[in-house]
Amino acid sequence: MKRKLIAASLAVLAAGGMLLAQGSRSPSPTGTAATQVGGKYVPGGEAPQYQGGKWIEITYGRPIKRGRDLWGAGANYGRTLNDGAPVWRAGANVSTRLKTEVPLVINGKTVPAGEYSLFIELKPNNWTLIVSKWAASPTFPGTKDALFGAFDYTPDKDVVRSPMKLDTLAFAVDQLTWSFVDMSVNAGKVAIMWDKVMASAAFSVP
Repeated sequence: MKRKLIAASLAVLAAGGMLLAQGSRSPSPTGTAATQVGGKYVPGGEAPQYQGGKWIEITYGRPIKRGRDLWGAGANYGRTLNDGAPVWRAGANVSTRLKTEVPLVINGKTVPAGEYSLFIELKPNNWTLIVSKWAASPTFPGTKDALFGAFDYTPDKDVVRSPMKLDTLAFAVDQLTWSFVDMSVNAGKVAIMWDKVMASAAFSVP
């Protein structure tokens, strides 16, 4: 535990040094992915208006690859990104957050409307999306009730775990990106893209 805290403290200090070196610009700026589901277009005004839609939103830190070997191999797979945590925060800095105004069915289980943290368990050719009731701390080292990143994550607050479909992209994504893909009126996929990997998990709105 002490070793984890020291490593995390050094990472925070290094990030602060990078911030100063870049003129106060964050090396992993905040990103947002959002979609609306369940609404419909109705006539009105100069153009049809989309009404009744409910928001699903992901907020996260967007690290840049900067020449790194992101994934590693063998026993070291995922260790660089986990940075001593048991799972990956699937972003940078504060824990990746999901806010949904509607229930979501993921891997056969209903996730009630609300706010959650998202993590990914990284294994070679086997990624698992974790939707967790852990709250997010805005600062390190977090508290017993709220995590900073994925440090001190435990599975007791998991709401659902879902296998992720892994695809190899024809191009390399330099900055980590969450997105909603293959959307229909009441279903779609949450997807994370980085380097030449896209990992996605399907969801539907009951």
